[in-house]
Amino acid sequence: MKRILSIFICVASIAFSTQAQSRLTISECISMAKSNNKLLQAAQHQQLAYNYDKKAMWANFFPKISLEGIGIYDDASFRYSTGSGLLPVVDATGTPTGTSAYFPGLDLDARLGWIFSGGVMLKQPLFMGGKIITGYRMSKLGSEISRENVRLTESEIIIKTSQAFANVVKAYELQEVAQKYNVLLEELYRSVGKAFEQGLKTKNDVLKVQVKLNESKLKLRQTENAVRLATMNLCHYIGLPLTEKPLVSQELPPTMQVGNTADIYNRPEYRMLEKKTELARQQIKLEWSERMPQIALLADFGYTNGVKLNGKKMIDHASWLAGVKVSIPVFHFGHGVNKVLAARARYSQAQSEQADSNEMLQLQLTQSMNNLDEAELELQLANSSVDSAKESLRVSKRQYEAGMETLSDFLETQTLWRQAVQTQIEARVNRYMCFLEYQKASGSIN
Repeated sequence: MKRILSIFICVASIAFSTQAQSRLTISECISMAKSNNKLLQAAQHQQLAYNYDKKAMWANFFPKISLEGIGIYDDASFRYSTGSGLLPVVDATGTPTGTSAYFPGLDLDARLGWIFSGGVMLKQPLFMGGKIITGYRMSKLGSEISRENVRLTESEIIIKTSQAFANVVKAYELQEVAQKYNVLLEELYRSVGKAFEQGLKTKNDVLKVQVKLNESKLKLRQTENAVRLATMNLCHYIGLPLTEKPLVSQELPPTMQVGNTADIYNRPEYRMLEKKTELARQQIKLEWSERMPQIALLADFGYTNGVKLNGKKMIDHASWLAGVKVSIPVFHFGHGVNKVLAARARYSQAQSEQADSNEMLQLQLTQSMNNLDEAELELQLANSSVDSAKESLRVSKRQYEAGMETLSDFLETQTLWRQAVQTQIEARVNRYMCFLEYQKASGSIN
């Protein structure tokens, strides 16, 4: 009784662990692919860097406060002596009084030596010709471009991972069809073999089934290899070792009907081109700002110590300084004009490239809609063919067992059923692939 109970517990635990092992869904695979993709990580770091650049440009609107200090030593010195003697005395009106006074003389001994100076400097831009605001706008555009680049990278990851997942589903389903077809042929081979032993079938009939069975075994091996290769490809995208054999949910996400109102304006590529063109336009304004007057408010509070006269320190005090700095470009031998003309040329170039790229994006969208429409029709026809093939196989089997149909016709009916089911699987997966391409072309994938 204890042995039976222990065996039951062991079997139950194995069954429970098998059921508890979850299968990877397409959403989980995409999430794993995003966390594993190095290009996406690089795009995210780029976006972070552009965001910091934008904050740095925003700081230019505010005052800049800095501590400044200098210490120098100069051994320069000078001496001056006036000499002594009698000097005439004058009254308040400057008229000589006729008397004289003794002047002892004046001796000056000045030495520079160590001179220290330090203070706090404040600089507030008042008018920079639009340079600061244009620079901020450009940094903001750069941040938006980096955000769209992250979207573009994510969409490519979603496309590739979804395609890899769909190929795994397709490989498993084709393997299942190959297994069912092989089972049909093995049953037929046993039936024909027994009939041959009883003299009801010829050797040629046995050989016909044997040939089909050999072809089926080869096809079955090919599907097994296809499953292994598709699983390795999926592991590559989701960051698992290629030797892993993850369980995959053999279900594709449902697709929805699409209309004819899709456009390209939500695609990250379109938005990136649009912002790059605007960036080129802002560059013209930035070059113009270099030719405009620049006005800044300056304020300084500092302390200076140094210079001795006759052994006594002459400078030892703090002081305030405030003023306005104005800089007006006058003539630079055409440097500023040519910079503006170059920026305008690049802006025209960006406009032309954007127009050409927009046409290509529109063509891709139209092509993806056509491919999706054809894929839907293909799937409808494949579903109809499978229904017909199933009914034909049922009728053919009944007629063959009743002796009303030849073995060759029955084998051909089985082959047509297998081909119809394979075509249905391929059409269903192809429709999902086309739907992914449509989502990418319309900018709705993420």
